[in-house]
Amino acid sequence: MSDWSEQTRLSREWFESLRTRICDAFEAIEREAGSDAAFEYTPWNRETADESEGGGGVRGVMKGKVFEKVGVNVSTVSGEFAPGFAQTINGADEDNPGFTATGISLVAHMANPHVPAVHMNTRFLTTSKAWFGGGADLNPPLPYEDDTAEFHAAFRAACMGHNPTYYDKFKKWADEYFFIPHRGVARGVGGIFYDHLECADLAQFERNFAFTRDVGEAFLDVFPRIVRRRMGMEWTEAEKQQQLEWRGRYAEFNLVYDRGTLFGLRTGGNIDAILMSLPPEVRWS
Repeated sequence: MSDWSEQTRLSREWFESLRTRICDAFEAIEREAGSDAAFEYTPWNRETADESEGGGGVRGVMKGKVFEKVGVNVSTVSGEFAPGFAQTINGADEDNPGFTATGISLVAHMANPHVPAVHMNTRFLTTSKAWFGGGADLNPPLPYEDDTAEFHAAFRAACMGHNPTYYDKFKKWADEYFFIPHRGVARGVGGIFYDHLECADLAQFERNFAFTRDVGEAFLDVFPRIVRRRMGMEWTEAEKQQQLEWRGRYAEFNLVYDRGTLFGLRTGGNIDAILMSLPPEVRWS
């Protein structure tokens, strides 16, 4: 199958609808905390070297009482990979550098160090191949075993509804991917990570799209519950400093190793949207 435009449209609509529901859920938490914080949305268009149409997206950011900084971005872009970069992407090379990509990306940094930070993204890409990727991982400065267990249980259930091998495979992938080699530590307590979930035909697209939707639904179900459990807890100055130092590890990973950061920068994405994953305040000891 060579034309995936309809499937890209369907994926885009889903990612945008998920964005809306996530933002509504996060704003509801702010209201429960007595805050009137809301997302501010900034549309952007992808810049291309030849000034051709390259798509774009919307960057959504909220800074509130519970969510110190949370970004929820959606984008749909197309074009050609730069020479040298194309060969690093599944199904692309210098002779076939064309691509389309649509997805949602979310990072939340929390005011209370007892509330875990989190990352989630799902995406659909086409080159000479078509595939889904994504996942979510929990990043607590002060880990709680029940939060970790509940987060993993949600994604285990999402995986088991589609393939009994998915959870173990994608959990292992997350453990290996979200690791900081120069520190010798994991970025957080893991989750799932998957990529190149290929769609050779419409039947595979439907199966992989259904799985990707369930990943998004699992996140929307579990993370607000964890936030509500912890957001009223008191913290000490020492715990706040521990959070700020931990954030340095998060920033190091995203600037040095994160594939999404590199992909966005190498494909003319919006700089502010790409770097919204960075925490608002960090401390290196």
